[in-house]
Amino acid sequence: MISSELLACAISHNINQALNEDIGTGDITACLIPEHEQARAVVITREDMVLAGQPWVNALFEQLDPAVKLNWLHAEGAQLKANEAFLELEGNARSLLTGERPALNFIQTLSAVATKVAEYVVLLDGLHTKLLDTRKTLPGLRIAQKYAVAIGGGQNHRIGLFDAFLIKENHIMAAGGIAQAIAAAHQIAPGKPVEVEVETFDELDQALTAGADIVMLDNFSNQQMTDAVKHVAGRCKLEASGNIGKHNLREVAQTGVDYISMGALTKDVKAIDLSMRLVK
Repeated sequence: MISSELLACAISHNINQALNEDIGTGDITACLIPEHEQARAVVITREDMVLAGQPWVNALFEQLDPAVKLNWLHAEGAQLKANEAFLELEGNARSLLTGERPALNFIQTLSAVATKVAEYVVLLDGLHTKLLDTRKTLPGLRIAQKYAVAIGGGQNHRIGLFDAFLIKENHIMAAGGIAQAIAAAHQIAPGKPVEVEVETFDELDQALTAGADIVMLDNFSNQQMTDAVKHVAGRCKLEASGNIGKHNLREVAQTGVDYISMGALTKDVKAIDLSMRLVK
């Protein structure tokens, strides 16, 4: 789960970077407009979406021009239809136009993640399996995208390399085995979740014996996952990963695994089509 401190830090970093890379030494096009000209604008979506990213837009205009007034017509996480307005802005015309692109960039990207996640979560309706994200995120937008996953109804896996162990094949080989890796993890950071990726039932048993909290079943068949759920019988949580998409998500969940993790939730998103227009 993303802490409030980590979220605030990420938003501040994202906003600074977005404004610096876009404005640089100054918005020369905005200077075409009289300095004190006032304007109103409305932002609409051109396609169905789940709204996400309000904290970034709020922070952006607070930094760019605190006098700009934002009126959100829908709450964060709202399901919007194509051509529906969701934000009204009022203030200095230069400020509105300078902030337009970086603001829409955040909304179009985070809403795309939330929308995709919501579409997948619906497929798990009635099942206990939870949908997880991964570390396969856009550079610099890790926290933002994981925030959007939660808005869409998914759950966050570990935030990074610091808050949980995920012991994979290379870690196991370098550590000398599954038992050795798990034992070392418990010594290095007691209390941190320890997850191990396994490819066979023998490795699954090794992870269970060594006290793994979660076992990731890497590219197991559906039948193998069903058998693994029965075999584990609640002794640890099981996560499915690899070659999972819309076409087979529910089928995989029906094996009884606790989690399904998907990198596609954050790395393969297509931005939502948005539009901002000045109005009288």
